[in-house]
Amino acid sequence: MISAMNVGRFLSDTARLYPDRIGLIHGEDAWTWAELDANANAFRAALQDMGVKAGDRVMVQSRNNRAMFESLWGIFKAGCIWVPSNFLQTPPEIAYVAQNCGASAFLFEAVFADHATAAKAASGDLEHLIAIGGDVEGAANYDDVIAAHEGAERIDAQVEYEDPCWLFYTSGTTGRPKGAILTHGQISFVVNNFTADLMPGLTRDDASLVVAPLSHGAGCHAFPQVARGAKTVLLSGESFDAETVWRLVEEHKISNMFTVPTIVKMMVEHPAVDQYDHSSLRHVIHAGAPMYLEDQKSAFKKLGPVLFQYYGLGEVTGCITVQPPEHYVVDADDGEARPGTCGIPRLGMQIGIRDPEGNMLATGEQGEICVIGPGVMSGYWQNDKANAEVFRDGWFHTGDLGRLDEAGFLYITGRAKDMYISGGANVYPREIEEVLLTHPGVSEVAVVGIEDEKWGEVGVAVVVPTAEGTSVEALAGFVNGELSRYKHPKRYFFWDEMPKSAYGKVPKHLIRKTLFERGDLVEGEAV
Repeated sequence: MISAMNVGRFLSDTARLYPDRIGLIHGEDAWTWAELDANANAFRAALQDMGVKAGDRVMVQSRNNRAMFESLWGIFKAGCIWVPSNFLQTPPEIAYVAQNCGASAFLFEAVFADHATAAKAASGDLEHLIAIGGDVEGAANYDDVIAAHEGAERIDAQVEYEDPCWLFYTSGTTGRPKGAILTHGQISFVVNNFTADLMPGLTRDDASLVVAPLSHGAGCHAFPQVARGAKTVLLSGESFDAETVWRLVEEHKISNMFTVPTIVKMMVEHPAVDQYDHSSLRHVIHAGAPMYLEDQKSAFKKLGPVLFQYYGLGEVTGCITVQPPEHYVVDADDGEARPGTCGIPRLGMQIGIRDPEGNMLATGEQGEICVIGPGVMSGYWQNDKANAEVFRDGWFHTGDLGRLDEAGFLYITGRAKDMYISGGANVYPREIEEVLLTHPGVSEVAVVGIEDEKWGEVGVAVVVPTAEGTSVEALAGFVNGELSRYKHPKRYFFWDEMPKSAYGKVPKHLIRKTLFERGDLVEGEAV
């Protein structure tokens, strides 16, 4: 085994270097690096006093706040494994994660007391409940725990490279969520990679605005901020508000932020983008879903050369590709611009396009996107079947479809599971969506395959129209000259908004589910 740095040292080292500088801002409150590190050390000591050992799993159910931010470092310092959950999940969903990971402790906001009860009932190993922001019967109070261990020694447990530090549970769009095992050695690589590829020049003078839950990809982005001493600013509200975002950008001179394409779209289309000074922005990073070409163009036009796109999965810690501003959507005559791409391989990572038989495909050919490199997880938690499905011939198989061009740029063409077969021909929804988004009456669109007696499957398009509006006839005529007949959606539906996940994505399974819940489609009836 190879020893590694405990990633909890990122906070320890920064607190030693910049003890009196502000490290975290939430609403009107602010904390220095020394205060954050002292609280993290106290939580580390509290876990150990409770009998929570190195390697034990500590679940966290919380919205973004100080305790959520600082406790994760205490968990790392103790050599325990951080298991954050999506705070929008239901008690039964949380109970499954608690049982699956065998959690020993559960840190939760008091408003999620029912989740804690369900988790404790599901996991025989769960002995310790700690509540944030209030008193809950049967649970210790987080602030009391921190106060009781004030002045705890700064200790970072000795760890090996392959020791898990984070169980990243997937969204579970197909079947139960799976826990991707992220290790201390891997996260150290990720911090270096993010700093080099997404936030070059990051320093103590920078500020990062967190507009997504720390339990997901935003957690990865918080690590480089801590490592470089850049302050983190948390949104004070529970829901996204574009004007608040732009106000905070101006107030705190935000230099970088991470979000998803749908949020970028909302930000640049909101009038507040022109009412507040955002000249401090250097890195507006988006990922989590492909960004449509038309949305890339409008965002680049509004914000300028500050947009960084990347492609990655929780299982690959976000580390597959990066598209920096110089290769973003600029002048169409610029030979270095690559409209429609999600970028080039991240530093230290390699991409291969493979066919269903595992053969490596040539430049320009479409197949499954596969990847190798130190950003890839070590496997799924206690799930040999899932590991066998995604790790083949030494490569991690993403389940996404794409192609590489001659310069090594990756183009995502769809999800393997999103593809449908109509009249014996493969149809990739993303291709149709890209065409529809060039229509001036279309703001958002999602195409899904639905069973059809005649063709096997046909496409159904859900459209959020722009203020100008549009019609079925207009869209049907528009695609007629752009797409082969078998790719044309059979039906169009117009909605006021798209259903989105907690992370701002528009999952196709939610679109399909909503179509039937609204009564737009009826099970068993012809499309």
